[in-house]
Amino acid sequence: MDNKLKYYIEKDDADTKIREFLKHKINLSTRFIKSAAIEKRITVNGCAVKMNYVLRLGNKVEIDTFRDENQNIIPEKMDISVVYEDQDLIVVNKPAGIVVHPTKSYTGGTLANGLLYYFKEKGEKCIVRLVSRLDMDTSGLILVAKNQFAHMSLARDMKLDSFKKGYMALVKGNLKEKVGTIDKPIYRTEEDIRRIIDDRGQSSITHYEVIESFTEGDLIKLQLETGRTHQIRVHLNSIGHPILGDTLYGGEDNNIIKRQALHAYKLSFPHPRDGKIVELEIDLPKDIKELIEKLK
Repeated sequence: MDNKLKYYIEKDDADTKIREFLKHKINLSTRFIKSAAIEKRITVNGCAVKMNYVLRLGNKVEIDTFRDENQNIIPEKMDISVVYEDQDLIVVNKPAGIVVHPTKSYTGGTLANGLLYYFKEKGEKCIVRLVSRLDMDTSGLILVAKNQFAHMSLARDMKLDSFKKGYMALVKGNLKEKVGTIDKPIYRTEEDIRRIIDDRGQSSITHYEVIESFTEGDLIKLQLETGRTHQIRVHLNSIGHPILGDTLYGGEDNNIIKRQALHAYKLSFPHPRDGKIVELEIDLPKDIKELIEKLK
């Protein structure tokens, strides 16, 4: 597997310092350039160079994306549902009830523990670099970078219109507007993990569309324009249509479903290596399908 990015200097980039070429033409971050240069992973015609090196026409610039890294997380064997994978990234379908990364409350049994074991079994010396996250009881697609370059690129490109995260949810009641946008600032109070709608908060925008209506609820698709913690749950509760099963924001505990009926079903993003759009979509999980049948 070739981990190197390769570029040949053309007329427009000749007589340019390599630092400027990497930053403005290749769109690499200053942090990435600095660490790669220190580790001599940036070469011109096969030789490591300083970042003030002036490029010449025809120079071959190579950047090695591989780093032998370690992470203070214990690998644990678990079933990992891989939706897409290549040398730079992996996308997995996370089941509900799994925390994505170790915390003080959850030191093991997380998705990161499972992924490290998965990488180790494949002989890949990479760490878990989360690009997207989901709440413990939200299921669906999680994007993870396998190297520093991919993480930098994907984190940067999350601001682009071509980077889209699609969700499906079952909500309480029927929305009057079948298509709409919720544009309300979300704020975190110091004394609670709950987020609230408050003018002191960050701008937060959620687009929704009703897919199917039932007597006691709607199945809706959602797309985030911003990515705040608990954004969908807070926004839907704020308009009087909390997600079914959401005990934190909806206040429900009626055993209709054992978690909030929220699923990250769709993901599209530009690939860090060539910019081509990767589009992925998965089906609803069993528990949400069963809830739909109950509502029918």
